[in-house]
Amino acid sequence: MNLDIRAGVIAATILTGIFFLISVISGAQTVLASRKIKFFNLSQDQKRRGWWLIVLALFWAILGILVFFYGEPVAYTIISPSPTRPASLTPSISPSASVTPTITETPTITLTPAESYTPLPSSTPHIPVAVEARFDGKLTPPAEAAFSPLVFSNIGLDDDYNPIGPGVQFSNPVGHLYAVFSYAYMEDDIQWSALWYEGENLVHYESMPWNGGSGGIGYTDWDPAPELWLPGDYQIQIFLGLDYYISGSFSVVGEPPTSTVTTTPTVTPSPTYTIQPTVTVSPTP
Repeated sequence: MNLDIRAGVIAATILTGIFFLISVISGAQTVLASRKIKFFNLSQDQKRRGWWLIVLALFWAILGILVFFYGEPVAYTIISPSPTRPASLTPSISPSASVTPTITETPTITLTPAESYTPLPSSTPHIPVAVEARFDGKLTPPAEAAFSPLVFSNIGLDDDYNPIGPGVQFSNPVGHLYAVFSYAYMEDDIQWSALWYEGENLVHYESMPWNGGSGGIGYTDWDPAPELWLPGDYQIQIFLGLDYYISGSFSVVGEPPTSTVTTTPTVTPSPTYTIQPTVTVSPTP
């Protein structure tokens, strides 16, 4: 079972609380029991043992308070966020073709050498008004919220949600593309948005209240019809509320597969002609 850092801090706080109660109860019982011992030395030894248990209880109480208030920030400075199940990212609007296409020809994939990719220059990122109108989460993100750079893959994710075969240039047909990131110091119900641009055109977006916990690995993805992957430069921008946080860029090369609409001809049955028999009239004698 995977636990994020916040869940671990809460569990540690609960354990210190349990140890505190055990130490207090045991110490009090030991001190009270020492009064019933008739021998002075034995009574004093038992009493000292009881007071040590009470002092230990105070130690557990102080430790629990420190863990609750300072455990999570200290943990983030020592280790990176542990992988957790990513937020459920359900797209609000996805462009779709009006007619379901039928691919009549398998395009040839052109192999291109791996190369570094220069991110797109862009103006100041902002949330479009049409997207902002659909907000239903909190708009003020935590000040310490952080995201890693985006990593892209059109092959898929492994069991820990890490991208398989990452890259920054993809040949048509691209298929299902993932943009993966790690995150820390997040809070649930913050309005989270991912905007996908082809050039200056918004081709896809996701926007919803965050439900992925404080730290872990998440992703945004797009799986459009094959002909919607136009060749060119793409950019993904990540927002919390109205605040821009990070962006990542990739490119698509090669023409998308063309689609044709196959119609089924309607067969009209030919009319059937019925031949009437010829009646011969016999003469009357």
